[in-house]
Amino acid sequence: MEAGVWRTEGEEHGEGMIKIINVCGARPNFMKIAPLMRAYQAHERIQPLLVHTGQHYDENMSNLFFRELEIPEPDLNLEVGSGSHAVQTAEIMSRFEPVVLEHRPDWVVVVGDVNSTIACGLVATKLGVRLAHVEAGLRSFDRSMPEEINRLLTDAISDMLLVSEPSGLENLKREGIPDEKVHFVGNVMIDTLRANLAKAERSTILEDMNLEPGGFNVVTLHRPSNVDDAQTFGRIADALDAIQADLPTVFPMHPRTLHNLPRLGLAERFERMPQLHVIEPLGYLDFLKLMAKAAVVVTDSGGIQEETTVLGVCCLTVRENTERPVTLTSGTNTLVGTDPDLLVAAYRRCRATPVKQPPVPEKWDGKAADRIADCLIAASQ
Repeated sequence: MEAGVWRTEGEEHGEGMIKIINVCGARPNFMKIAPLMRAYQAHERIQPLLVHTGQHYDENMSNLFFRELEIPEPDLNLEVGSGSHAVQTAEIMSRFEPVVLEHRPDWVVVVGDVNSTIACGLVATKLGVRLAHVEAGLRSFDRSMPEEINRLLTDAISDMLLVSEPSGLENLKREGIPDEKVHFVGNVMIDTLRANLAKAERSTILEDMNLEPGGFNVVTLHRPSNVDDAQTFGRIADALDAIQADLPTVFPMHPRTLHNLPRLGLAERFERMPQLHVIEPLGYLDFLKLMAKAAVVVTDSGGIQEETTVLGVCCLTVRENTERPVTLTSGTNTLVGTDPDLLVAAYRRCRATPVKQPPVPEKWDGKAADRIADCLIAASQ
């Protein structure tokens, strides 16, 4: 769709209409934006514009997700591509500013904690456009994580903070955010999971890879702290070697991680693991099926910690902290760090003790996006 054209009928910003620019940029954003775009359809007053920054831009990291999740084609794609944090953030800002100036929306909605989130949030705020942050209030309390900086800054400048779990309410209150800005709406990631479980069940990924339900593990790793350092990644590889010796282990590898294997001298090490199957990143439906049927999931992803909680699958998080503590207290998630002995010991406990389906966290009921749409309408009266 051409720049400047809104999806809804009518060229004018009619009386009572609410213009919302919705921003996505990286793979985790797509699962969060999909239910929002569906929820808007129930409200004639909402005129949504979807902007893809192009932070993730290849077939498996972007285009496939749009098709599988039935997200409308972006009205605008800024096509920023990759780059350092500074370069990417600056490029997003310079390309997003003309969009906001042209369309003059009532709201800009950003999701998650990627560079697109803070970049577009800064543009909106400096242009006097109200900013809503979906997944506000999450804190790892580890400022060495780029995502933590993005979360803190975006929350500080947002006019509406849409919270996914109780810890977010506590964090924002402690930081002095006024209560009237904060809304506990639930988890849009889980909206997407619940909406797609039946469709994912039809995936043939297990048959294609000759896997049996409960007879394999899944690994995802992408955080720079884990995959950019030879010593740290080497220690994780020690644990993966032991884990794959127990069960076939599927590793859909993030482009960053794949690029680092030869650079860090680990490519041959991974090739010598007979039951470790490194594959390209999967689409949402194939990966959801794989994760739901896995014995154990080893990850450093925030979203996967949440998804495995709802699926009732044992999750071992290769980090020292998590911004999603509800996955520890009422989920199946365990923080294991990067010590190979601790990681393997935790894996063996998972294998020895059947996972009991935990209680689903509050408001993770598949209706978070509907609540967000209602909040935007109420705040626009």
